[in-house]
Amino acid sequence: MKKHHQVTGLHFDGDCMVLTIDGREKTFRVSELSPVLQNASKKEKILFEVSPSGYGIHWPLLDEDLSIDGLLGVVHRPKKLLLIQNHAILDVSRSRQHEGESSC
Repeated sequence: MKKHHQVTGLHFDGDCMVLTIDGREKTFRVSELSPVLQNASKKEKILFEVSPSGYGIHWPLLDEDLSIDGLLGVVHRPKKLLLIQNHAILDVSRSRQHEGESSC
């Protein structure tokens, strides 16, 4: 299975969640991420699981999940949408090449 991300560390420091993702340390304000985590006890926060794919973090005692891509601001688009956008870009490029030529 291909890993999306490698999470090698997670701890809390006050209102901050400190994650080591793909070798880089990132800090997030818990109050901006999840009211469930914000109101959780220390015991509830420290019991977490990283998905085998590295896609998300799950807190079983809280039934709370966060996606790593969501934390990092990664946006995914369906392949069909990308193909449509790329086709539209190609069509615009072609029309610019032929500007001034009559289509009739």
